[in-house]
Amino acid sequence: MIVQQKDVKGGIAAVTNGYYDSKIETDYDIRYVESYCDTSKFKMVMKALGAYREFGRVLRDFKPELIHIHSSFGGSFYRMQPFIYMAGKRGIPILDHCHGADFETFYVRASDKKKARIGEVFGKFSKVIVLSEEWKERLQAFLPDDKLVVINNYCKPRPKEEVQSLLGTRFEKQQILFLGELGQRKGGYDFAGIVENVDKRYPGARFVFAGSGSKEDEDRIKKALSEKGLMEKCLFPGWVRGEQKDKLLMESSLFMLPSYQEGLPMAILDAMAYGLPVVSTEVGGIPQLIENGKSGFLAKPGDCKAIADGICRILDKRDDYGAMSNESYRIARDEFGFDAHLSKLEAVYEEILND
Repeated sequence: MIVQQKDVKGGIAAVTNGYYDSKIETDYDIRYVESYCDTSKFKMVMKALGAYREFGRVLRDFKPELIHIHSSFGGSFYRMQPFIYMAGKRGIPILDHCHGADFETFYVRASDKKKARIGEVFGKFSKVIVLSEEWKERLQAFLPDDKLVVINNYCKPRPKEEVQSLLGTRFEKQQILFLGELGQRKGGYDFAGIVENVDKRYPGARFVFAGSGSKEDEDRIKKALSEKGLMEKCLFPGWVRGEQKDKLLMESSLFMLPSYQEGLPMAILDAMAYGLPVVSTEVGGIPQLIENGKSGFLAKPGDCKAIADGICRILDKRDDYGAMSNESYRIARDEFGFDAHLSKLEAVYEEILND
């Protein structure tokens, strides 16, 4: 399995990190090759070169029957091609797990030459896993239907009794949580507008923007909040993991993700696993996660007033808040559990290996 380094920020590492010490390692003999880190460009290049050398040793000594690549768009598309070439020379089938979000840049607005190259590269895969039906339709632009398999991302829900016990304190806290990259794609440039509109109705509400981004993006986001006099209502703890992330998910009232592009975001699934109602946007696979008006609210990307209104509607009534929390938790538990995800993934493994 070609994966990112464990400490990489973002959804791909969050998905693959869950595989370690899980049932899939009991059912299959797996070797992991880390091909990406998110530090300096020099270290990224060295990580990739080291991964190609390690992959060569795995092919020689371990002799895998199947290669499972986790990929995205952008640099990941080029970084995975040596793995495809090396495995292809030995006739080993390759499964791609596509986590990409920016399809417009990657394919729709690409040159004819790049589109042809994309079709050629993806044509070498035995199967391609996509995160939602919407993404399956998109990739049909260059792949036949029988090569595409929908497997949702997953979550690991907290005990129901624990979630129920938190409802009262969460509702009263009026804390809105964001987890992710601080940048334009995740809606970071809209933070100031959203906070401003919520503040008009709930001046006691507080926002936690847990994540990181480029210095330019972070400075722009904070400057916009400062110009509106709203920085005192916002906390920027940086990228959070482990106990710090768990604490924020346990104590926050709801989760917000005003993205412009998404696959099926792990951040939303994490929030739902803690029973948090969610306010997000109608992009990618997000409408597959949130039942509008029942487990949260959806809005158009960039519509700060509608996103703020969704937040306020969740904070309006204690009884409605409890119902939304319960529905969010139910969807996470019943439809996006880890065991169901692994069963679907193993079914794809078996189909390829039997072929």
